[in-house]
Amino acid sequence: MKLSREKIDAGDIDLKDTVVNISRVTKVVKGGKNLSFSALVVVGDGHGVVGFGIGKAKEVPSAIKKAIESAKKTLVRVPMKGSTIPHPILGKFGAGAVLLKPAPDGTGIIAGGAVRAVVEAAGIHNVLTKSLGSANHHNVVRATFAALGELRDPAAIAKLRGKDLEELVGA
Repeated sequence: MKLSREKIDAGDIDLKDTVVNISRVTKVVKGGKNLSFSALVVVGDGHGVVGFGIGKAKEVPSAIKKAIESAKKTLVRVPMKGSTIPHPILGKFGAGAVLLKPAPDGTGIIAGGAVRAVVEAAGIHNVLTKSLGSANHHNVVRATFAALGELRDPAAIAKLRGKDLEELVGA
């Protein structure tokens, strides 16, 4: 994942959290079974900043709280072009892959479950997505983050090539 590694301070931003998945986890030990809960949470400000985290605890609220704290430490900025993404991208993680395609205004978020949570938290309003491969929530979220991390801003690419944005995109 080539995510923009600028440090984003969670205290400066008004973050909204979305619980993607809560799993009941059982560890078998000598004395019987130890029950705990695992929570997968996505946080974002709705303006291009998003992060995800995983928390485990004996009770669900504690697991969610831990996941939110973990997510605040992994915040990344997503390059956007208006209310969509700059270009199509395929993100992969493990056996999961997620295809993200820009869409015109009025399309909305065409996505399911875990991908929808990430895209909404990031503040992307028009996008077409397809989840390929694994349907595991953790893999899908990480593949979506891999895709968002690979996105490049057209202005940054033009600057790297030493051209104007109009030359690169075409007037």
